Amino acid sequence: MTDLHEMLLKVKTGEISLEQAEGYLRRRPFEELGYAKPDTHRRIRSGFPEVVFAQGKADEHLLAICRRIYADEGEVMATRASEHQYELLRSVLPEAEYDRLARIVTCVKSPRPQTGCIAVCTAGTADIPVAEEAARTAEYFGNRVERIFDVGVSGLHRLLSRLETIQKANCVIAVAGMEGALGSVIAGLVDKPVIAVPTSVGYGANLQGLSALLTMINSCANGIATVNIDNGYGAGYIASQINRLAQATMPEQA
Repeated sequence: MTDLHEMLLKVKTGEISLEQAEGYLRRRPFEELGYAKPDTHRRIRSGFPEVVFAQGKADEHLLAICRRIYADEGEVMATRASEHQYELLRSVLPEAEYDRLARIVTCVKSPRPQTGCIAVCTAGTADIPVAEEAARTAEYFGNRVERIFDVGVSGLHRLLSRLETIQKANCVIAVAGMEGALGSVIAGLVDKPVIAVPTSVGYGANLQGLSALLTMINSCANGIATVNIDNGYGAGYIASQINRLAQATMPEQA
């Protein structure tokens, strides 16, 4: 089902009846499966349906949860999914697609139009898998994404060559390992929010992403927020919310 605003519009235009809308809202806001409780009202509250974290789930649980969400929403996304889990999901949802780099499975009946702009930048090519998780998440939620890869601070001219594109975005995701300086540099060059994503890319003293995380959360640049190590999904979700707000205010600014 759609979010509350769209549901009211459908009632107003006659696409659904008031009784249908009321019936949906009266439903219990989750479905009891015993081992899980799919959140059937997530889209109404937040605008986006529930997303499934696939890693570590039993096969039968993953299948049942994804089938339930797809039946209710007409779409489902599973993050941190393995090749094995993709094959399982494809056996019951033939339309399922798998991005091996991002480790994301999506199954969508009607893709959303992609609007606005989110720039996803990486320091190096080793950071791309986490960046792709962010980018694919944002695209799934209906955002246009500009990918700007391998623009780390060791060659600042590479970043500056793409600065105009980055500055036009409504939000920027900066993905970096090693010392994690990319987020601070970008935040000092743009007037939009920057979401920094530390990655576990780096040598021993990187401490599996801890050094990048500490750099990012101690940034002296303004307008930068940091998510957890390797959390591309979290960055993509927050960026989607920011981009949606920017798109919603555009008619008022025009």
